[in-house]
Amino acid sequence: MSNKKISPATQCIHSGYEPQNGEPLALPIYQSTTYAYSSPTEIGKLFDLTADGHMYSRISNPTVALVEKKIAEMEGGVGALCTNSGQAASFLTVTNIASAGDHILVSAKIYGGTTNLFHVTLKRFGIDCTFFDQELPNEEIEKLIQPNTKLIFGETIANPALSVFDIERIAKVAHKAGIPLIIDNTFATAVLCKPIDFGADIVVYSTSKYMDGHAVQLGGCVVDSGNFDWTQNDKFPGLCTPDESYHGLVYTESFGKLSYLTKMRVQLVRDLGVYPTAQAAFLLDLGLQTLDVRLARHCNNALAVAQYLENSGYAEYVKYPALESDPNNHLAKKYLPKGSSGVVSFCIKGGREKAEKFMNSLSLFVNAVHVATVHSCVLHPASSTHRQLSDEMLVQAGIDAGLIRISVGIEDIEDILGDIKNAMEKTFG
Repeated sequence: MSNKKISPATQCIHSGYEPQNGEPLALPIYQSTTYAYSSPTEIGKLFDLTADGHMYSRISNPTVALVEKKIAEMEGGVGALCTNSGQAASFLTVTNIASAGDHILVSAKIYGGTTNLFHVTLKRFGIDCTFFDQELPNEEIEKLIQPNTKLIFGETIANPALSVFDIERIAKVAHKAGIPLIIDNTFATAVLCKPIDFGADIVVYSTSKYMDGHAVQLGGCVVDSGNFDWTQNDKFPGLCTPDESYHGLVYTESFGKLSYLTKMRVQLVRDLGVYPTAQAAFLLDLGLQTLDVRLARHCNNALAVAQYLENSGYAEYVKYPALESDPNNHLAKKYLPKGSSGVVSFCIKGGREKAEKFMNSLSLFVNAVHVATVHSCVLHPASSTHRQLSDEMLVQAGIDAGLIRISVGIEDIEDILGDIKNAMEKTFG
């Protein structure tokens, strides 16, 4: 089945694990930290990276590997690597090719936690970060690329600004400079957008969001397109020069299109211990099986909420790319023709005070520091997920004091709209 051209909806169910005659239909959970081999020679081959297999579940596990295979097939990549959180996945995508003294170029309109990771934590590792306006023309972005710049990073749908990243355009900017484009595709998933089809080289996920879909398990994933030539210049010595911890092995020579992911797994995941458990992968797979049908409901419900808010008279503005009035609608039509996910951001009239009153008046919506689950959730970014940002950085991220992020669930749309309307009436009297 996996070798045939099948739709994303079918891939969600059938890719990855393919049971053979008499085998379990459900993905088996290989609950083991270690694996038995017939001789020291066989184990030695694993440590030399000359044979395939699982040596220890800090690096790989059969259950997780099958979920990695599914995600790679859904995304159209040569391989994938799962992690125990989306933050870990973002950290690995950068540090796999950037070291102390290097520089990265990052869209200013990304998730606050990732902003803090890049702006504060990576800075402590000696990696410098420049945040840029993703709407700048090509020549202005090119001016920000330095000799030591190793990558450009952006989000397909920014959280919570909900701007749409022009993947194809900025991929050309990155490739002109000989560096990869890394795209966080968490809100869209491969069901709504496949960044690799538009030139992205690496795709990163917080699988805790729509992929899981039920707020039960943290996780992340990195997918490699296999398309970027790491040998085209001298920017990536970690991939193109001998690794003495593996007897002088050169990743690009030994693993070709899988060199980036192999290095990430056998170096960083090995040393940092950020690999998910078999149980976590099993739960993620359950979420993936219904991803296509859930996202369709999320998108339809969110569009109805966005249209109500736009016409309600209670909002300064509404951000949802599928709205015809949204400034990113032309990009949504190109990159997100099936829908713009279930997240809607709007700035309520009256600022922070009215935002708090509105949120306290909701009954169906859950106040939660989470997004992209079957439950409808609501959050005030300026006082929660992005509270660590300065006023200047909040403006760069597109966040106002009255901005409210609504994660529209898959409940009945009449119940969702009824709860919002009732809360607005209580807020504005």
